[in-house]
Amino acid sequence: MRKLYPDAAAALDGLLFDGMTICAGGFGLCGIPERLIDAIRDAGTKDLTIASNNAGIDGEGLGKLLRTRQVKKMISSYVGENKEFERQYLSGELEVEFCPQGTLAERCRAGGAGIPGFYTKTGVGTKVAEGKEVKSFDGQDYILERGIRADLSIIKGWKADEAGNLVFRKTARNFNQPMATAGRICVAEVEEVVPVGSLDPDSIHLPGIYVKRMIVGAPYDKKIEFRTVRQRETV
Repeated sequence: MRKLYPDAAAALDGLLFDGMTICAGGFGLCGIPERLIDAIRDAGTKDLTIASNNAGIDGEGLGKLLRTRQVKKMISSYVGENKEFERQYLSGELEVEFCPQGTLAERCRAGGAGIPGFYTKTGVGTKVAEGKEVKSFDGQDYILERGIRADLSIIKGWKADEAGNLVFRKTARNFNQPMATAGRICVAEVEEVVPVGSLDPDSIHLPGIYVKRMIVGAPYDKKIEFRTVRQRETV
């Protein structure tokens, strides 16, 4: 089965449709599928529901899809670095489902494992619990959270072999792994593709059975969310 495609548009061909749900890997600007996001923007697919830890920053990452008004709903745990995200939410233009960070990761992992729901203490007694089933276990209350299943997962990896076995680099492993399994189809962009057998089997983070299509997205610019510098000392 051929998994490697020439570019992001080709890898997404036939997969995109209005109103679809997408799970997107990454955290801030780390480990985000930049080329695939650009291809979705260029395709003009709209009314998207996107599950992602956050939406990048203004004009970067998923922020590009917010700017073009292609996103109908975000399922996220953090929105603080994206002013356009904030503006659209407060003005009622964007539906937002806030979800605690660990719960979001587990919802995607559960969805990928075929688990429709699970109970957690996180959010009990807060707005997170509103409208959700509460059940007591050993005298403690837990709320029911639903697993997330998506039409498409888009993720970013460091290195993959031709069979799609994939390695994430350091913190880019964050949400990419659970997001990858939650989608009906997973498309990955990576920095390098090596021959089958080149990767140490014990070092593979995502088995190739989950990856249906992939592209080489390199080279990448390493963007910095917040550039903080020390004040120059005066002599």
